[in-house]
Amino acid sequence: MNQNVPHRAWYREKLVWMVVGLPASAIVAGIVTIIIATQTSDGLVADDYYKQGLAINQTIARDEAARKLGLVAVIELGDGKVRARLDSRVAAELPDRMLMTLLHPTRAGEDQEVTLTRQGDMYTGEVKIPRPGRWQVRLEDESRNWRMNGTAQFPAETTIRIESEFPKS
Repeated sequence: MNQNVPHRAWYREKLVWMVVGLPASAIVAGIVTIIIATQTSDGLVADDYYKQGLAINQTIARDEAARKLGLVAVIELGDGKVRARLDSRVAAELPDRMLMTLLHPTRAGEDQEVTLTRQGDMYTGEVKIPRPGRWQVRLEDESRNWRMNGTAQFPAETTIRIESEFPKS
């Protein structure tokens, strides 16, 4: 053996770090995954999915009721306030209060339900402006006889028009 060749320490070898680094990175990634899984909820999974499936016919009936009334809503969001105008294509009694729900597609914890009170020909209420993204907007009467659904891209859209399809005679 040649005595003149200097011996390098093990921690200066690249191959050692490659062999140790791959399993170490997998362990760190596993720990991060466990932390994310335990600290966030899965908003897409419903505990009562069977009941929700059975209730779909009632939901369809409420959408159909809005269609029969020929409801059209224009909702304006801004500065923490919401203003809505509701019109009916048939002579229908409009409610004194409505419920507006902003639904996040994947995070149920961010959903908001706002009661809108009638003041003249407008409905008003207060809302926390949702974070940017595509949101579902649901408008329904307080007794939940009818409902209307729409979507909005926040913050680009501050005016939302929801029109129920009027049945053809």
